[in-house]
Amino acid sequence: MNTLICGSLAYDTIMVFKDQFKKHILPEQLHILNVAFLVPEMRREYGGCAGNIAYNLQLLGGRPLIMATVGDDFAPYASRLEKLGLTQTYIRTVSGNFTGQAFITTDLDDNQITAFHPGAMSMSHLNHISAANEVSLGIVSPDGRDGMLSHAQEFAEAGIPFVFDPGQGMPMFSGSELLNFIEQANYITVNDYEAKLLQDKTGKTLAEIAQRVTALIVTLGGDGSLIYVDNKQISIPTPKPHAIVDPTGCGDAYRSGLLYGIERGWDWETTGRLASLMGSLKISSRGGQNHRHSLTEISDLFKQHFGFSIKL
Repeated sequence: MNTLICGSLAYDTIMVFKDQFKKHILPEQLHILNVAFLVPEMRREYGGCAGNIAYNLQLLGGRPLIMATVGDDFAPYASRLEKLGLTQTYIRTVSGNFTGQAFITTDLDDNQITAFHPGAMSMSHLNHISAANEVSLGIVSPDGRDGMLSHAQEFAEAGIPFVFDPGQGMPMFSGSELLNFIEQANYITVNDYEAKLLQDKTGKTLAEIAQRVTALIVTLGGDGSLIYVDNKQISIPTPKPHAIVDPTGCGDAYRSGLLYGIERGWDWETTGRLASLMGSLKISSRGGQNHRHSLTEISDLFKQHFGFSIKL
């Protein structure tokens, strides 16, 4: 069976400013801010939550289906997906729009200035869950607002279990809308900041939210993650990465491990550890989709870090 991944596909244009922003932004002149940064380093990465999750899930031997909306400039990304063997059946081109794009400028202190253009992502509600075949699990990750609302409802109506992954899209929703997502979803995954925001907007504690779903997963970066399930908390460690190069897409890699374990009915201790390992592997390379590991490598690293074996 297939895992349907609803979310964004985007280009990430990443630029490096070889100085510090603070030397060029005068606090007393913020009301007339007009600055330009010379960026001799620039690279373009393939990203978006749906693309990143699908890439990692395929590394694990899963069967991801991407459901997303893209623009007229999608051809290079489409060519990449074709080479990777990722189906594009449920990727819709919306004419007259750009594919979602992030423009990120980083200084020598790792401060970032980011501009994001959603483009065709805003039309994600044009896609419908009913169009996808043989789906046994899904995820609603950051996407257009209307698309996230409709896809969650359609998953629930179809009786397909799904993960709600609001991510950076959470500010788009009211407390009541987030409560509705919680009622519809089977699983919720957020990072520690998003967990605080979710509590503030809904007025519910994490324990109360966890009572409404099968499992609530909160990632804590280098400190691991917590899984709230069956009235208990399971602490998941993070394996030490080979190198810390770029955190972009680590959360998406983690979610691929969650989806893989859920699909196979693994216990949460094992599922969480695989998810954590996937995030650790990703952080050692730049971009969200440039790390490459065979099933044998992932299995060996899992046993090395956690002391028991898994079958991928």
